[in-house]
Amino acid sequence: MGWTDERVEILKKLWQDGLSASQIAKQLGGVTRNAVIGKVHRLGLSGRAAPSKPARPAFKAPRPAPRAAAPAAPRRIAQPLAVARPAPEPVRYVDEAPGTATVLTLGAHMCKWPIGDPASEEFTFCGRRASDSPYCVEHQRVAYQPAQTGKKKATATELARSLRRYL
Repeated sequence: MGWTDERVEILKKLWQDGLSASQIAKQLGGVTRNAVIGKVHRLGLSGRAAPSKPARPAFKAPRPAPRAAAPAAPRRIAQPLAVARPAPEPVRYVDEAPGTATVLTLGAHMCKWPIGDPASEEFTFCGRRASDSPYCVEHQRVAYQPAQTGKKKATATELARSLRRYL
């Protein structure tokens, strides 16, 4: 269907009334949303103010009470120790209780560890205080595992033997 003078006038009126291009296309019939946008552009109709966005609820995690300053102890310069590092703590299962944060209340400095099935209504995030990563200290231990240093490198013959299985 073409753009008759009558349809152009209806388009101008609906555009000034604040209807969206999709709504105008439905009312006119026979044109698409993109056709309405193109015609509005070619007619040089004034742009409308962007619709106001709903205000986001401001959720701020409660801050802990400030601690009293401890008396300053004399500083000592740390000397490097020649002691071997202890073995890394093995991965442990963290028993998850329902978290305190939802997608809408999750803040910048809150633990973003998902708890539960994302498809269920009870899905939450941990919500505890996070430091320099997206997770709290407990979930950092699970998420970031240290590199394994005790593994020996495979020799060329072992690599060739393992590749023969796939050839």
